[in-house]
Amino acid sequence: MTTMTDDDYLAVNRANWDSRAPIHAAAYGIADLLADPAALSQVVAFDVPRLGDLTGLDVVHLQCHIGTDTLSLARLGGHVTGVDLSPASLEEARSLARRAGHRIDYVESDVYGAPAALGGRRFDLVFTGIGAICWLPSIRRWAETVAELLRPGGRLFIRDGHPVLNAVLAVNVGSEHADRAQQPAITGPGGLTPALELSYFERAEALVWEDEFSYVGKEPVGSPRSLEWNHGLAEIVTAVMDAGLALESLVEHDSIPWEGGPGMMTLDAATGEWRLTDRPERLPASFTLTARKPG
Repeated sequence: MTTMTDDDYLAVNRANWDSRAPIHAAAYGIADLLADPAALSQVVAFDVPRLGDLTGLDVVHLQCHIGTDTLSLARLGGHVTGVDLSPASLEEARSLARRAGHRIDYVESDVYGAPAALGGRRFDLVFTGIGAICWLPSIRRWAETVAELLRPGGRLFIRDGHPVLNAVLAVNVGSEHADRAQQPAITGPGGLTPALELSYFERAEALVWEDEFSYVGKEPVGSPRSLEWNHGLAEIVTAVMDAGLALESLVEHDSIPWEGGPGMMTLDAATGEWRLTDRPERLPASFTLTARKPG
Protein backbone atom coordinates (compact mmCIF):
# COMPACT_ATOMS: atom_id res chain seq x y z
CA MET A 1 0.00 0.00 0.00
CA THR A 2 1.10 3.58 -0.60
CA THR A 3 -0.05 7.15 0.01
CA MET A 4 -0.26 9.33 -3.12
CA THR A 5 -0.93 12.98 -3.89
CA ASP A 6 -3.76 13.82 -6.29
CA ASP A 7 -1.28 14.45 -9.10
CA ASP A 8 0.47 11.13 -8.45
CA TYR A 9 -2.61 8.91 -8.44
CA LEU A 10 -4.22 10.72 -11.37
CA ALA A 11 -1.10 10.30 -13.50
CA VAL A 12 -0.83 6.59 -12.70
CA ASN A 13 -4.51 5.84 -13.30
CA ARG A 14 -4.70 8.05 -16.40
CA ALA A 15 -1.85 6.10 -17.99
CA ASN A 16 -3.50 2.83 -17.01
CA TRP A 17 -6.87 3.76 -18.54
CA ASP A 18 -5.27 5.28 -21.63
CA SER A 19 -3.64 1.92 -22.26
CA ARG A 20 -6.86 0.02 -21.60
CA ALA A 21 -9.00 2.15 -23.93
CA PRO A 22 -8.14 0.49 -27.29
CA ILE A 23 -8.32 -2.96 -25.68
CA HIS A 24 -11.79 -2.26 -24.31
CA ALA A 25 -12.95 -0.67 -27.57
CA ALA A 26 -12.33 -4.03 -29.24
CA ALA A 27 -14.09 -6.03 -26.50
CA TYR A 28 -17.08 -3.98 -25.29
CA GLY A 29 -19.61 -5.06 -27.92
CA ILE A 30 -19.47 -1.81 -29.88
CA ALA A 31 -20.43 -3.53 -33.13
CA ASP A 32 -23.71 -4.63 -31.54
CA LEU A 33 -24.41 -1.10 -30.32
CA LEU A 34 -23.82 0.29 -33.81
CA ALA A 35 -25.84 -2.42 -35.55
CA ASP A 36 -29.04 -1.61 -33.64
CA PRO A 37 -29.89 2.07 -32.96
CA ALA A 38 -32.07 1.01 -30.01
CA ALA A 39 -29.46 -1.26 -28.40
CA LEU A 40 -28.22 -0.53 -24.89
CA SER A 41 -25.07 -1.66 -23.17
CA GLN A 42 -25.67 -4.61 -20.84
CA VAL A 43 -24.71 -2.37 -17.90
CA VAL A 44 -27.40 0.22 -18.65
CA ALA A 45 -29.93 -2.47 -19.59
CA PHE A 46 -29.51 -3.83 -16.05
CA ASP A 47 -30.05 -0.33 -14.65
CA VAL A 48 -33.17 0.55 -16.66
CA PRO A 49 -35.78 -0.63 -14.10
CA ARG A 50 -34.31 1.74 -11.49
CA LEU A 51 -33.19 4.61 -13.72
CA GLY A 52 -36.61 6.06 -14.46
CA ASP A 53 -37.53 8.18 -17.48
CA LEU A 54 -34.55 10.15 -18.80
CA THR A 55 -36.42 11.92 -21.58
CA GLY A 56 -35.23 15.50 -21.83
CA LEU A 57 -33.06 15.34 -18.70
CA ASP A 58 -29.61 16.90 -18.51
CA VAL A 59 -27.36 13.99 -17.53
CA VAL A 60 -23.68 13.93 -16.61
CA HIS A 61 -21.92 10.58 -16.69
CA LEU A 62 -18.87 10.61 -14.43
CA GLN A 63 -15.97 8.29 -15.28
CA CYS A 64 -17.60 7.50 -18.60
CA HIS A 65 -14.60 5.62 -20.09
CA ILE A 66 -15.17 4.76 -23.79
CA GLY A 67 -18.79 5.86 -23.80
CA THR A 68 -20.82 2.69 -24.30
CA ASP A 69 -22.98 3.44 -21.27
CA THR A 70 -23.00 7.16 -22.12
CA LEU A 71 -24.43 6.40 -25.56
CA SER A 72 -27.01 4.13 -23.93
CA LEU A 73 -28.14 6.96 -21.63
CA ALA A 74 -28.52 9.20 -24.67
CA ARG A 75 -30.60 6.53 -26.39
CA LEU A 76 -32.89 6.57 -23.36
CA GLY A 77 -33.61 10.23 -24.05
CA GLY A 78 -31.09 12.10 -21.93
CA HIS A 79 -29.03 15.11 -23.00
CA VAL A 80 -25.76 13.57 -21.91
CA THR A 81 -22.31 14.89 -21.07
CA GLY A 82 -19.52 12.41 -20.37
CA VAL A 83 -16.54 13.14 -18.11
CA ASP A 84 -13.35 11.09 -17.89
CA LEU A 85 -9.70 11.65 -16.99
CA SER A 86 -8.38 9.52 -19.88
CA PRO A 87 -7.96 11.31 -23.22
CA ALA A 88 -7.58 7.99 -25.03
CA SER A 89 -10.88 6.79 -23.57
CA LEU A 90 -12.59 10.02 -24.64
CA GLU A 91 -11.22 9.63 -28.15
CA GLU A 92 -12.93 6.23 -28.35
CA ALA A 93 -16.13 7.67 -26.82
CA ARG A 94 -16.32 10.53 -29.32
CA SER A 95 -15.76 8.10 -32.18
CA LEU A 96 -18.55 5.86 -30.94
CA ALA A 97 -21.01 8.76 -30.56
CA ARG A 98 -20.16 10.07 -34.02
CA ARG A 99 -20.65 6.66 -35.66
CA ALA A 100 -23.91 6.16 -33.77
CA GLY A 101 -25.21 9.55 -34.86
CA HIS A 102 -25.59 11.01 -31.36
CA ARG A 103 -24.43 14.40 -30.16
CA ILE A 104 -22.74 13.82 -26.81
CA ASP A 105 -20.42 16.30 -25.15
CA TYR A 106 -17.25 14.84 -23.67
CA VAL A 107 -15.06 16.69 -21.19
CA GLU A 108 -11.62 15.62 -19.98
CA SER A 109 -11.41 15.89 -16.21
CA ASP A 110 -10.96 13.87 -13.07
CA VAL A 111 -14.08 13.54 -10.92
CA TYR A 112 -13.13 16.09 -8.27
CA GLY A 113 -12.34 18.66 -10.96
CA ALA A 114 -15.58 18.10 -12.88
CA PRO A 115 -17.57 21.11 -11.54
CA ALA A 116 -14.86 23.51 -12.71
CA ALA A 117 -14.25 21.65 -15.98
CA LEU A 118 -17.97 21.80 -16.74
CA GLY A 119 -18.08 25.54 -16.12
CA GLY A 120 -20.46 25.37 -13.18
CA ARG A 121 -23.21 23.59 -15.12
CA ARG A 122 -25.86 21.76 -13.11
CA PHE A 123 -27.64 18.55 -14.06
CA ASP A 124 -30.88 16.65 -13.46
CA LEU A 125 -29.01 13.35 -13.10
CA VAL A 126 -25.50 12.41 -12.08
CA PHE A 127 -24.83 8.87 -13.31
CA THR A 128 -21.82 6.98 -12.01
CA GLY A 129 -21.32 3.71 -13.82
CA ILE A 130 -20.08 0.47 -12.39
CA GLY A 131 -16.44 -0.01 -11.46
CA ALA A 132 -15.85 3.70 -10.82
CA ILE A 133 -15.53 4.87 -7.24
CA CYS A 134 -12.77 2.40 -6.39
CA TRP A 135 -10.44 4.72 -8.35
CA LEU A 136 -11.13 7.63 -5.98
CA PRO A 137 -9.28 8.15 -2.67
CA SER A 138 -12.07 10.00 -0.83
CA ILE A 139 -15.74 9.03 -0.97
CA ARG A 140 -16.68 12.21 0.88
CA ARG A 141 -15.09 14.39 -1.81
CA TRP A 142 -16.93 12.34 -4.43
CA ALA A 143 -20.31 12.88 -2.73
CA GLU A 144 -19.64 16.60 -2.32
CA THR A 145 -18.77 16.78 -6.04
CA VAL A 146 -21.99 15.00 -6.96
CA ALA A 147 -24.02 17.43 -4.84
CA GLU A 148 -22.30 20.38 -6.51
CA LEU A 149 -23.17 19.02 -9.97
CA LEU A 150 -26.86 18.48 -9.21
CA ARG A 151 -29.48 21.20 -9.58
CA PRO A 152 -32.19 21.31 -6.89
CA GLY A 153 -34.42 18.27 -7.33
CA GLY A 154 -31.71 16.46 -9.29
CA ARG A 155 -30.86 12.83 -8.66
CA LEU A 156 -27.79 10.65 -8.16
CA PHE A 157 -27.74 7.15 -9.65
CA ILE A 158 -24.86 4.82 -8.92
CA ARG A 159 -24.44 1.10 -9.38
CA ASP A 160 -20.99 -0.09 -8.43
CA GLY A 161 -19.03 -3.02 -7.15
CA HIS A 162 -19.95 -3.91 -3.60
CA PRO A 163 -17.22 -3.11 -1.05
CA VAL A 164 -17.48 -6.67 0.27
CA LEU A 165 -16.60 -7.99 -3.19
CA ASN A 166 -13.76 -5.47 -3.43
CA ALA A 167 -12.32 -6.84 -0.19
CA VAL A 168 -12.54 -10.48 -1.29
CA LEU A 169 -9.91 -12.76 -2.82
CA ALA A 170 -10.35 -16.37 -3.96
CA VAL A 171 -8.67 -18.62 -1.40
CA ASN A 172 -8.16 -22.38 -1.29
CA VAL A 173 -9.46 -23.87 1.94
CA GLY A 174 -6.65 -25.65 3.70
CA SER A 175 -8.32 -27.48 6.55
CA GLU A 176 -11.67 -28.81 7.70
CA HIS A 177 -13.95 -26.32 9.46
CA ALA A 178 -15.42 -27.57 12.73
CA ASP A 179 -18.89 -26.31 11.84
CA ARG A 180 -19.12 -28.18 8.52
CA ALA A 181 -20.63 -31.19 10.30
CA GLN A 182 -23.65 -29.02 11.09
CA GLN A 183 -23.47 -26.82 7.97
CA PRO A 184 -22.36 -29.14 5.15
CA ALA A 185 -22.50 -26.36 2.56
CA ILE A 186 -19.36 -24.80 4.08
CA THR A 187 -16.49 -25.17 1.64
CA GLY A 188 -14.29 -28.15 2.45
CA PRO A 189 -10.51 -28.65 2.21
CA GLY A 190 -9.16 -27.96 -1.28
CA GLY A 191 -12.21 -25.95 -2.31
CA LEU A 192 -12.06 -22.38 -3.56
CA THR A 193 -13.98 -19.82 -1.50
CA PRO A 194 -14.22 -16.02 -1.19
CA ALA A 195 -12.28 -14.70 1.79
CA LEU A 196 -12.03 -11.17 3.19
CA GLU A 197 -8.35 -10.45 2.66
CA LEU A 198 -8.32 -6.75 1.67
CA SER A 199 -9.57 -3.67 3.49
CA TYR A 200 -13.34 -3.18 3.50
CA PHE A 201 -13.10 0.38 4.85
CA GLU A 202 -11.59 3.41 3.17
CA ARG A 203 -7.93 3.96 4.00
CA ALA A 204 -5.54 6.76 3.06
CA GLU A 205 -3.14 4.24 1.53
CA ALA A 206 -3.92 3.02 -1.96
CA LEU A 207 -3.94 -0.59 -3.05
CA VAL A 208 -1.32 -0.81 -5.78
CA TRP A 209 -1.95 -3.34 -8.55
CA GLU A 210 0.27 -4.43 -11.45
CA ASP A 211 -2.13 -6.26 -13.76
CA GLU A 212 -0.67 -7.27 -17.12
CA PHE A 213 -4.14 -7.84 -18.56
CA SER A 214 -7.46 -6.03 -18.16
CA TYR A 215 -10.73 -7.72 -17.22
CA VAL A 216 -11.64 -8.00 -20.93
CA GLY A 217 -9.55 -8.39 -24.06
CA LYS A 218 -6.46 -10.44 -24.74
CA GLU A 219 -3.85 -7.75 -25.34
CA PRO A 220 -1.46 -6.79 -22.52
CA VAL A 221 -1.98 -3.42 -20.85
CA GLY A 222 0.83 -1.03 -21.72
CA SER A 223 0.76 0.75 -18.34
CA PRO A 224 -0.25 -2.01 -15.92
CA ARG A 225 0.02 -0.11 -12.62
CA SER A 226 -3.21 1.18 -11.04
CA LEU A 227 -4.21 2.60 -7.66
CA GLU A 228 -7.49 1.73 -5.93
CA TRP A 229 -9.37 2.46 -2.71
CA ASN A 230 -12.29 0.61 -1.18
CA HIS A 231 -15.18 2.43 0.52
CA GLY A 232 -17.50 0.69 2.97
CA LEU A 233 -21.21 0.75 2.21
CA ALA A 234 -22.00 2.83 5.31
CA GLU A 235 -19.19 5.23 4.35
CA ILE A 236 -20.81 5.71 0.94
CA VAL A 237 -24.31 6.22 2.33
CA THR A 238 -23.10 8.59 5.06
CA ALA A 239 -21.05 10.63 2.57
CA VAL A 240 -24.10 11.01 0.32
CA MET A 241 -26.31 12.11 3.20
CA ASP A 242 -23.68 14.45 4.66
CA ALA A 243 -23.41 16.11 1.24
CA GLY A 244 -27.06 17.12 1.62
CA LEU A 245 -28.68 14.47 -0.56
CA ALA A 246 -31.75 12.51 0.51
CA LEU A 247 -31.36 8.76 0.13
CA GLU A 248 -34.16 7.27 -1.99
CA SER A 249 -33.14 3.65 -2.49
CA LEU A 250 -30.37 1.16 -1.76
CA VAL A 251 -30.36 -2.30 -3.34
CA GLU A 252 -27.71 -5.02 -3.11
CA HIS A 253 -27.24 -7.47 -5.98
CA ASP A 254 -25.61 -10.91 -6.18
CA SER A 255 -24.11 -10.17 -9.62
CA ILE A 256 -21.65 -7.86 -11.35
CA PRO A 257 -20.74 -7.35 -15.04
CA TRP A 258 -17.19 -8.71 -14.78
CA GLU A 259 -15.65 -11.79 -13.21
CA GLY A 260 -15.10 -10.28 -9.79
CA GLY A 261 -14.03 -13.59 -8.28
CA PRO A 262 -11.85 -15.39 -10.84
CA GLY A 263 -12.43 -19.12 -10.74
CA MET A 264 -15.48 -18.77 -8.49
CA MET A 265 -18.07 -17.14 -10.77
CA THR A 266 -20.34 -18.14 -13.64
CA LEU A 267 -21.41 -15.84 -16.48
CA ASP A 268 -25.06 -15.34 -17.38
CA ALA A 269 -24.51 -14.76 -21.10
CA ALA A 270 -27.97 -13.24 -21.59
CA THR A 271 -27.29 -10.37 -19.17
CA GLY A 272 -23.50 -10.18 -19.04
CA GLU A 273 -23.66 -10.59 -15.26
CA TRP A 274 -21.35 -12.80 -13.19
CA ARG A 275 -22.28 -14.36 -9.83
CA LEU A 276 -20.82 -16.97 -7.52
CA THR A 277 -21.24 -20.46 -8.96
CA ASP A 278 -21.64 -22.00 -5.51
CA ARG A 279 -24.23 -20.37 -3.23
CA PRO A 280 -24.34 -16.88 -4.80
CA GLU A 281 -26.47 -15.73 -1.88
CA ARG A 282 -23.26 -15.56 0.18
CA LEU A 283 -21.76 -12.57 -1.59
CA PRO A 284 -23.13 -9.09 -2.34
CA ALA A 285 -21.40 -8.38 -5.64
CA SER A 286 -22.78 -4.92 -6.44
CA PHE A 287 -25.18 -2.30 -5.17
CA THR A 288 -27.44 0.42 -6.58
CA LEU A 289 -27.97 3.66 -4.70
CA THR A 290 -30.20 6.58 -5.66
CA ALA A 291 -30.47 9.91 -3.86
CA ARG A 292 -31.96 13.32 -4.56
CA LYS A 293 -30.89 16.89 -3.92
CA PRO A 294 -33.68 18.72 -2.09
CA GLY A 295 -35.41 21.57 -3.86
